[in-house]
Amino acid sequence: MAVTGILLVLFLIAHMLGNLKIFTGAEAFNHYAHWLRDLGTPLLAPGWYLWLQRGVLLVALLGHIAAATVLAMRARAARPVRYAHRKKVQGSYAARTMRWGGVIIGLFVIYHILDLTTGHLNPVGDPTRPQANVVADFAPERWYVTLFYTLAVVTLGFHLRHGAFSAFRSLGQQTPKGERRARSLALVFAVALTAGYLVVPFAVLIGLVR
Repeated sequence: MAVTGILLVLFLIAHMLGNLKIFTGAEAFNHYAHWLRDLGTPLLAPGWYLWLQRGVLLVALLGHIAAATVLAMRARAARPVRYAHRKKVQGSYAARTMRWGGVIIGLFVIYHILDLTTGHLNPVGDPTRPQANVVADFAPERWYVTLFYTLAVVTLGFHLRHGAFSAFRSLGQQTPKGERRARSLALVFAVALTAGYLVVPFAVLIGLVR
């Protein structure tokens, strides 16, 4: 669970930083996108690096889901009889967020691939013009795409907040003071990543990026 989670988080950070290059201009952003396709050449054929990356991410995602399923089954087996009465606690809230959040994020990933990777759902869908694809995707008349993107990213933020908090706790933040520190660090990380992803579509929406 931890290893696959770390791989996915590292990708999310790198992907967010790449997205932010759109503020450097269309030419720089397009150059960055084409550079990714050529990364690894001549050792790798053009585009192979991205496919290798996608393969690793798919394995990590499936491993993350499998680990979460195993942990949930073990937790249920450890307490086969439900409590007659139990107050709502942070754990139950986090569990509900992680389950439904995983479904929303999964649906978004599928849409995102068909939109900005394959171009089938994008108004432009031109692989040679990545910046134009992004601008067309989050245009004001396509507000529903921005709304869905926002819902998915905020959901991801909740997912990351709980995951980061659990990771910090596992790394030894067990005292009351350490728990507060872990909770604060997890919140800052989740908010920063969420904001980093949302700033691009909203910049397009308000006309800051054209």
